[in-house]
Amino acid sequence: MPRDTLTTERIVRAAIGLLDDEGLDGLNMRSLGSRLGSAPTAVYWHVESKDNLVRLAADAVWNEIELPDLSEADWRGAAAELATGLHEMLTRHPWLGQAFGSYLLYGAGKARYDDHSLACYEKAGFTGSEADQAAATVFIFVLGCALPPAAAISLTRRLSRDGADPEQVIADTMAQAAEIAMQFPRLRERLQDAAARNYADAPVDTFQFGLAAILDGLQARLIAGES
Repeated sequence: MPRDTLTTERIVRAAIGLLDDEGLDGLNMRSLGSRLGSAPTAVYWHVESKDNLVRLAADAVWNEIELPDLSEADWRGAAAELATGLHEMLTRHPWLGQAFGSYLLYGAGKARYDDHSLACYEKAGFTGSEADQAAATVFIFVLGCALPPAAAISLTRRLSRDGADPEQVIADTMAQAAEIAMQFPRLRERLQDAAARNYADAPVDTFQFGLAAILDGLQARLIAGES
């Protein structure tokens, strides 16, 4: 494919697909060029560097999050919708959580989300730095919830590249972890409960529980400030 048929948008879309399939370690200009049917040098011409490409791809996926209409939704419903949309996006693109620690990420997509999030907490009644803190607290919670499944995907890929059987390695490791956990009463009780055989598995509603708890706390602070 000649260089002039490429566009930055097409390259970014292809990069997102490659990142979803292979993770950050699997992204390189040769593999991306192969997906695009183009030479790696042509890809470089449009995006300059891998770091810049990751930044562009990371910023693009923020636009997948639907922003609630703050003129119609109550602040708490809007906050829950924003957090859920962010969690779903991070789950679809597990490499993004890892990229936060390795790349300088910024752009209009993330700024769009951040601005709307601040507007949501300002609507609730938080002002100045309090709105910043409320938005940051929810963001950090959502990011933390998305990291374990992302880490599991990364681990599985690494074990596969090393020639190991990921399922067997993880099963053996969890058996060893369970043996250690049996020494502690609360973990032992959960291991012995038929509904919680694998103590490493969090309840399926952990995200919803934690988000509700945080929003409860924020709402309580608003009420206390009014009294």
